[in-house]
Formats: sequence, structure tokens, C-alpha cells
Amino acid sequence: MAKGMREIKREIKSTQNTKQITKAMEMVAASRLRRAQEAAQAARPYADKLKEVVANIAAGTRNVKHPMLQSRPIKKTAYLVVTSDRGLAGGYNANVLRLVTQMIREKHKSTEEYAIFVIGRKGRDYFRRRNMPIVEEVIGLSDNPTYAEIRAVSNTAVNKFAEAEYDELYLCYNQFVNAMTQIPQAKRLLPLDDISESGNANVTAYEYEPSAEGVLAELLPKYAEMIIYSAVLDGKASEFGARMTAMGSATKNATKMIAQKTLAYNRARQAAITQEISEIVAGANAQA
Repeated sequence: MAKGMREIKREIKSTQNTKQITKAMEMVAASRLRRAQEAAQAARPYADKLKEVVANIAAGTRNVKHPMLQSRPIKKTAYLVVTSDRGLAGGYNANVLRLVTQMIREKHKSTEEYAIFVIGRKGRDYFRRRNMPIVEEVIGLSDNPTYAEIRAVSNTAVNKFAEAEYDELYLCYNQFVNAMTQIPQAKRLLPLDDISESGNANVTAYEYEPSAEGVLAELLPKYAEMIIYSAVLDGKASEFGARMTAMGSATKNATKMIAQKTLAYNRARQAAITQEISEIVAGANAQA
């Protein structure tokens, strides 16, 4: 019985240590979530305005031809997947990776039909273990990622589509709703064949130098890259929200486990005391 009590006490101490760690991680994630959420929300108006400008130019420029606006037969698809570098974030990584894997299984018969651009160590390791074709990867993003950190991978993905190496590009990430809710998304980023439909009904007339087509050719890649950067910011906010929620749940579970183990320890201690009293009484009666 004494040995059992020592084991229970050791388990209580271990669970208390774990609780301290999960509580600290929850607080850190909560503090980082606020900044990440502000960054994600601040990027959305810029992306929306840029889309409006591009849509106005495209709507006002008839018969405009640009590789990023043209649909073509699908021979090869690219996926740009946003994950995290670290785990302990609930289903944050698993949800988006499951979505991408399901899409690939349904759409492609061989690895020759698709390619993957991945942001985050978790996604990279996941695709490597399954021998899936990774074209380019970015790991080690800061908690407040800048555009410079993902410029290379976004430029490569957009340029390879423009050069017809890929016929469509999907952006896969977790859309941030709130700390409790992150929705895995797989949006077709390229071609931008529906961008003119999102323009205003009343198109504002502007004069462009050197031409509307020239301005559009400069803006389209920047717009696509801005959408990618906005998704990365959304992903960071989702990561911290998921981690805060997961660590909060772990802290609550640790508290329950400590209460249960403390109750078991007290019962074992009470049983040991009762047994000792019974032995003393029995010994006293034997001597009487």
C-alpha cells in the first residue's frame, strides 16, 4: 500500500509539472494570437482593394489577354500548403493536410500530375514521409511573418503558372474565424478567370500609362502574391488560436487528473491508517 501511495504522489507531481507547462504555453499563445489576429485583419482590406482595382482594370479592358487570366486544359496542378513549424496545436495541421491529401487522391492518378509548395516544417515532413513531390519549401517563419519571408515561394508558384508549367494553383490553409474556430480551405488561386466578375457594376474610367494592359500585367502577380501572404497571416492567427485552445484543454484535463489522483491518494492513505489502527487494536486485544 505504501508503494502505491508513493507512485500516486509521483504521478501527481508529474501532472502538476505538465499543467504548469501547458498553462504557460496557453498564455504565450494568447499573447501572440492578438498580434497575429490584428495582422491578418489588417491585410484583408489591402487585398480586397487590390482585387477591386484589378477587377476594374480587367472589366474596362476588353479582350485583355494575360496568362494569369486564361483558363487552359488541366494537365498539372500545383498546391501551396500553409502549415506550422511546431505541433501542440490541436488539429490545426492535421485538418489542412487531410484536406490536401483527399483532393490529391480524388484528382490525380500519379505524382506526375501535381506538385506541392509547402510552408511550415509539419507540412514538409508530412509530404516527405509519403514521397510526394515538393517543389519548394519555407520553414522557420517568425511569429509575425513578413512578405519577404515568403516572397521566394510565392514568386516561384505564380511565375511557374504564368509560364504554363502548371495549369492551376490551389491555396490550402486554415482560415481564421476566432480562437475556437479555424476552417481548412482549398481555394483555387490561379487562374484568375473570375476576377472581372467581382468588379463593380459601374467601372470607373482611368487613363493608364503606358497602357491598361501594362498596368494589369504588373498588378496581377502582386495581387496573387498578396493573397498568398494574407493566407499565411491567417494561418499564423489560426495556429496560435488552435494552440491556445489545445493548451487550455490540456490544462483543464491536468487539473481533473490531479483532483482524481489526489482523491485516490487520500483514500489510499486513509486505508493505510485504518489498517494500522486495526493491527494495533488486534495486538492490544491479543495481549489482554
